[in-house]
Amino acid sequence: MSDSDGSQPDDTMRERADESSWKLWLLMEANRWVVAGILLAGVFVSLVVLGVLDPSPLQRSVAQSDPVETLFQAFTTAIITGVTLVVTLNQLVLSQELGPVGDQRERMEGAMAFREDVEQALDSPVSPPEPSAFLQALIDESRSRADALADEVSDSADEEFRREVQQFADNLEENASEVSDRLDDAEFGSYHMLSAVLDFNYSWKIFTARRLHSEGGVALTEAADAAFDDLEDVLAFFGPAREHFKTLYFQWELVDLSRAMLYSAVPALVVAAAMVLYYDALAVTGATLGVSNDILLTSLAVTVSVVPFMLLLSFILRIATVAKRTLSIGPFVLRNVDRSDELDFE
Repeated sequence: MSDSDGSQPDDTMRERADESSWKLWLLMEANRWVVAGILLAGVFVSLVVLGVLDPSPLQRSVAQSDPVETLFQAFTTAIITGVTLVVTLNQLVLSQELGPVGDQRERMEGAMAFREDVEQALDSPVSPPEPSAFLQALIDESRSRADALADEVSDSADEEFRREVQQFADNLEENASEVSDRLDDAEFGSYHMLSAVLDFNYSWKIFTARRLHSEGGVALTEAADAAFDDLEDVLAFFGPAREHFKTLYFQWELVDLSRAMLYSAVPALVVAAAMVLYYDALAVTGATLGVSNDILLTSLAVTVSVVPFMLLLSFILRIATVAKRTLSIGPFVLRNVDRSDELDFE
């Protein structure tokens, strides 16, 4: 939810996006197998329609040349090349996890140091081990500190400042509550968890907290000044935590993509090779539902042959879209936002 003056961007990814809801669903929310299925259905239907509308029937084209064999020879080469690319992609992903013991120890020490810093901020002896619970703890803590901040400035003599801080705290608490509820049943590896944390607009919240902190200046009490620092600290922890789990999710998705492409490459290669070696359009007679069987069979074979490519397309669409929308870390907002409350940076 945005501020009443329209100066704050919406919190959820869907509301901040310029694209329509169905496009955002297709790019990010939808199951990747469903997206691939939709694309494959579109390929099959398009080929059948074009085959029916073609003034030169397929069998006549086959008699004059051999477009089917030429097409599936190209498919055979493309599938083998695609499998090679997948193996290379797997090696690239796995290389991030491989290394000498010294590198692994540094990674472990960095992870433990970050957890200890978060535990100190949360005033908890041990932080949650699950990614969703870890992020949920940070979000819940930010909500508590926003509420504490509003209480600390409630006695300020500046009524406008009190109103802005209270509005900021209310918006943060509402957004945090919604995201925290969605993280209750979220499991790592599913897009549901990443989708939830992407809807916590922490970058703008850090900017707004720092702006209000600066506006308060020397008029702030010591307790209010500390409350601002505490809120900014916990929001700053959320940024690298989200980016870390986003990176792990990308690796998870790339491994799933590689497995899916390898599984689908075998039947696709068999179909493409069979169309080159054994298919004879002139021998396929008859029609089904008024459509020539040679058109249906050729269209189906093409659809099966492009399954690996459609899986690649569906997975990369989500990864690329998420990466584009989360390029920045910290209080940097890459979208155009109309702000009526600009700070004087001169």
